[in-house]
Order: sequence, then C-alpha cells, then structure tokens
Amino acid sequence: MSDRPWLDSYPVGVPADIDPSRYASLVALMEESFSSYADRTAYSFMGRDVGYAEVDTLSRAFAAYLQSLGLTKGDRVAVMMPNCPQYPIAVAGILRAGLILVNVNPLYTPRELEHQLQDCGAKVIVIMENFGATLQHCIASTPLKHVVLAAMGDRLGLFKGTLVNYVVRKLKKLVPAYSLPGAVRFNAALAQGGAATLQPVAIGPDDVAVLQYTGGTTGVSKGAVLLHRNVIANVLQSEAWNAPAMARVPAGEQPTSVCALPLYHIFAFTVNMMLGLRSGGKVILIPNPRDLAATLKELSRHTFHSFPAVNTLFNGLANHPDFGTVDWKHLQVSLGGGMAVQAAVAKLWLEKTGCPICEGYGLSETSPSVSCNPIDSKAYTGTIGLPLPSTSIKLIDDEGRDTPPGQAGEIVIKGPQVMAGYWQRPDETAKVMTADGWFKSGDVGIVDERGYFKIVDRKKDMILVSGFNVYPNEIEDVVAMMPGVLECAAVGVPDDKTGEAVKLVIVKKDPSLTEEQVREFCRENLTGYKRPRIIDFRTDMPKTPVGKILRRELRDAKK
Repeated sequence: MSDRPWLDSYPVGVPADIDPSRYASLVALMEESFSSYADRTAYSFMGRDVGYAEVDTLSRAFAAYLQSLGLTKGDRVAVMMPNCPQYPIAVAGILRAGLILVNVNPLYTPRELEHQLQDCGAKVIVIMENFGATLQHCIASTPLKHVVLAAMGDRLGLFKGTLVNYVVRKLKKLVPAYSLPGAVRFNAALAQGGAATLQPVAIGPDDVAVLQYTGGTTGVSKGAVLLHRNVIANVLQSEAWNAPAMARVPAGEQPTSVCALPLYHIFAFTVNMMLGLRSGGKVILIPNPRDLAATLKELSRHTFHSFPAVNTLFNGLANHPDFGTVDWKHLQVSLGGGMAVQAAVAKLWLEKTGCPICEGYGLSETSPSVSCNPIDSKAYTGTIGLPLPSTSIKLIDDEGRDTPPGQAGEIVIKGPQVMAGYWQRPDETAKVMTADGWFKSGDVGIVDERGYFKIVDRKKDMILVSGFNVYPNEIEDVVAMMPGVLECAAVGVPDDKTGEAVKLVIVKKDPSLTEEQVREFCRENLTGYKRPRIIDFRTDMPKTPVGKILRRELRDAKK
C-alpha cells in the first residue's frame, strides 16, 4: 500500500493490521486470561507472588463491593496508588463493575487532586494511605462519596504485611497524619464484596474504560476518553510488534515484564498490566524505581524478558554499581518511551545487556503507543520508528495540508487506539481532532523514504520532564498567585538527567521576594516534576507587539 510505505520496513512476522474487535471489552480480555492462566503468577511484589486466580477472585469481590455502594455503569472511580497488587485488583474490579477508571498521579498536591476529582466527577477514590493527608486537604471540595484506603502491606499476608506497614508508617515515616472519617480499608472492602454477588454488566467496545488525564495547554488538565476498544487495540498492536522478540522466550518459560514505570501512567497501564494479562505473563511490580539499589536487588531475584522504561531509568540503572548483580541475558525487549532516548544511553545499555533499547512514541490520547523502532534493531536510530500495525501517521502544515516529501510538519495520527475525545470538553476535542478523524499531536516531525519518523520540534510549549508532560501555563497560573510576582513565564531547558527541566522567569512586584519563597510556594502547589529547576529574576520580559511573552527567547537565553 503506497499510503503506508513503512510496511516494507516491518520485521518478518509483524502483521500490517490487528483486529481490535477480537474482544468486546477489556473485561472480556481479562476474564479470558483469568480462566486460561489460573495457575500462573500474575504479579510479584516484595517477594510475594499473586496468582491469576487470586486477582480474579479479589477483583470480582471488589467489583461487587463497588456495586453495593450504589454505583452504576459509567460512574467514575479514581485510583491513587503506586505500583502494588492492590492497583490491578482495584482496576480489574472497577472495569468488571462497568465503571470508568480515573488514574491519578500519587504525587499530586491537594490543588491538583481537587481539580481532577471535580473534573471527572468521581464518586469513589481508592487511595494508598501515604496520600491520605493530600486527600484530606481537598475532599470537602470534591464530589467524592466514598474513600477506600489501602496500605502498602495489604496483600503481603498477616506477618509480612504488618511488618511492611510498620516500616512504612513508623520507621520511614511515609504516612503523614490524616483524618478521613468513614473511609473503608481495602481488605475490608474485599471482605464485604466477597460476601456479595457481582451483578453482570453489559460492556461493549464503545463504552468508556479509562479517563487518562493529561496537562492542558490552557493550564487545565483534561481527561482523554479511552474506550475499551482503544486500549484493546493498543494491547494487540504492542503484542504484535513485540512478537518476533518474545518468540525467543524458551517454551515453558512464563513471559515476564518489569513494571518500573508507574501504573497510573498510560504507558505502564497498557504495556505492563493489560499486555501482561493478555499474554499470561508475570509482572514484577517496582513500587519506587527512584531507589535504584532496591530496584536492582528486586530484579536480581527474577528472570525477565521485557523492560519498558524511560531514558532516565535506563541511564540510572546502567551506571549503578549494582547493575552486574542482575542476570540480563534473558532480556528480549527494552522499550524506551515517554521521552527521547539519548544515543549515549542506548549505546551503554546495549553494551551492558546485549538488548537494544527500541525507542517508541505515544501519547495519553493514543492509549498510548503510536510508533516504535523494529524490535530487531541493533543500532540506535534517533527516530521514533515506524507506525504500529493498523496505524497511519502523516505530516501536515498549519493549514492542514499534507506536507511535501522531505519537509517537516505536525504529526497527525489515525488508528483504533486514538481516543474518543476529551472528557466533557468538546471545544478542546475540536482543536486536536480533524473532521476526517486524524489526531493532531502537537509534535513536529519529518519522515524518511522508509517510513521512519523523527520528532524535530514541538508546536506546543509543553515541557517533557522524565516522560511527564508539564504545561507552562499551569506553572505560570500557580506562581502568578504569589503576591510578590508581577509577571512570570515557564519554559523547558535541556537537562542531562531528565531530558528537559523547568526554568521559571519572574519579574518581581515586591523587591524583597526571594528564590526560596518561590520554591516553597511551588512545593506546596506543584508536584515534584513540575517544580522549576532554575529560577531567574528579571526586570522585564521579551514580548510581541501585542504583549505576549516570547517563551522562545527565554528558552534560547543562556541562563
């Protein structure tokens, strides 16, 4: 097909298309796996294995519990947890009850959490107790009716669970004091649901499965509406793409993936949890990948085949003194996503593991995967690879016309993984969806004659910090609330560790305003990756004739 020249570059065995109608819903996909792989391990966490049959039983109980609260099909349930078995149990239960999952970043401040809960209209939140204080500060301003409170050791058995909870609460002091009257403990909810019966719910491919929140160019976070068929399609696309490499896993060896990316992020949600279930795989849950020593210690206990991660994690691990304690020889797939993979990191990873990092590209709005380098690549290409099966990408100019060969243009995407739109924001949806169904990514790219795409710029002013989208408007809106600030602007600057970092430029209203005061204000109102790395005070801002701040000039400034 001439409109998909990249198909000629596909590895042998990768199909041009997948069948997104294979499953009626994610529930059908999960229940097939619960039945087919009942005797297998689904998750490994802190030395304890959780089986498919256990996830089946507990998620069914959790679904029945949610129904007992009076929730009906289409109601939203927020989940605010790190990587732990409670996450997939809760999520499978939410979906089985016909409800909509709302993934929430556990690092959010009360301000950020309040906005998301108000926007999605969630009636229930399932939250790790570590973040209870955050919820306490904003719950009165949200539509929440019920709180389910999990603890890190909930699914580790009585002795180990009690010990882990003691360490987390008392020794590491990771659970700030909170008060959430009426909250129900996660294990109590499971017990209540286990005594009830799950009422079947008719769920189809066009029902909403997930609201995946992404930053907004207006500073307002928007929920990408992902239908059951969107996520199913992306699971099958990812499976088809990885198939040539995963075929090398010896017969009888359970396919195993490392989940060091946070499950609330759409990349891990799709390629770890959902693809893991689809393939009957085991997922090694890493609760805190920033603790490199603990991550490597956990990995040293396992044989694993697939490792999706961001550039910063690959780099941190490869340069860690304990890297050699892990047996990397079984690794077949290293997927780099979320941010650009650096050539030096790709080279080092290949030298140390023998498994190349295959860089891909995706967005929350595309469930997320759009393109990837061939899984049999040995050399770093510096591109985002080829469009996945059933996916088309083209480049357009500002007027929406296809760009001529060799010319850069905005990357637009069409495929079964593209979202239905933004939650209750038809105006924002209209800005990114063309009349004929193409999603406008906001990224500027070029494509070569083989169909390999490369990102060269960003139309939006978005800043990409370790794979997370940071929108300057949001930072500016927050900092502008400080009494001593006259004007401010946030831009992205290159950073060796995180790809980009936030630089904040301020014109003072109050001459006594200090950098530490600004940093403290940001700590209270912005989650970690959104906080400025550099703060620059100036007497004025570069502006257009109509008074718009020229962010590009601030980006290009030396400091």
